[in-house]
Amino acid sequence: MTQDTRPALLSAALDAAEHGWHVFPLRPGTKRPALHGEKTCTRTGPCAAGHRKWEQRATTDPGRIQAAWSRAPFNVGIATGPSGLVVVDLDVPKDKGSSDAPCGATTFQALCERAGHPVPDTYRTRTASGGTHLYFTAPTGVRLTNTAGGIAALVDTRAHGGYVVAAGSTTPGGRYEALCAPVAAPLPGWLLSILQPAPKRPEAPSVATAGQSRRYADTALADEVRNVASAVTGGREAALFRAARALGRFVAWGDLPRSVVEHALQEAGEATGLTVAECRSTLRSALNWSIAHNQQRGTA
Repeated sequence: MTQDTRPALLSAALDAAEHGWHVFPLRPGTKRPALHGEKTCTRTGPCAAGHRKWEQRATTDPGRIQAAWSRAPFNVGIATGPSGLVVVDLDVPKDKGSSDAPCGATTFQALCERAGHPVPDTYRTRTASGGTHLYFTAPTGVRLTNTAGGIAALVDTRAHGGYVVAAGSTTPGGRYEALCAPVAAPLPGWLLSILQPAPKRPEAPSVATAGQSRRYADTALADEVRNVASAVTGGREAALFRAARALGRFVAWGDLPRSVVEHALQEAGEATGLTVAECRSTLRSALNWSIAHNQQRGTA
């Protein structure tokens, strides 16, 4: 007889809810939400006033959790946004045969070292694929969204609009396991500064002349150089990263030569105490990303 896993999964869901984390059912043995989609919504029950998606229906109510998990051995999803969480997902290379490919844990550790901080100590789980989830509490009044490889290779984040699979859940690839007590540390300030999108500057008018566009870009360059130069210890790497992302669009649009941007930000970064190698590594990855994502003017 197949073992009934519902009690263990119900316990995992209730345990997460006790920590204030909003849970919802995932299809048994998978990572996919078990709730119905908008096309099949009957507009009854919880959806009487309109279709409610998994993020809206995630709950900490023990009664609702008991009722849901009594029906099937659902895996447990944690809606990170309503839970006030930011989860850093350190993935493993998809090509398991490539032994020299760095994993997300390695690239994240390198990012922490460049920022001058150790890898944060917080609640973490091992994923079914062998990766790691680091749980942090989101700062009050800041709305962060999901990222995919934006801060380092094989490092994603889940916040508003995202969810993670809770410890105790099982997929064909393996089991999600807690690696320590479920106490999530506050999101470090240096990591928050990287995750927060750079403020968008007013776009130059579409009918602007080449001279006007260049003057606008020169002003942005001067502003970003000042931002990097005034960064304090612990935030220098993040300031350089944001500046490169902000200026990469001007490189993509042809308003600034890449060499000019790299030289100016390299000097500013080194002046704050970053090493030559740290500046080059940060500038290369941030500029490459920004240029690739801003091929058309106005998409920044």
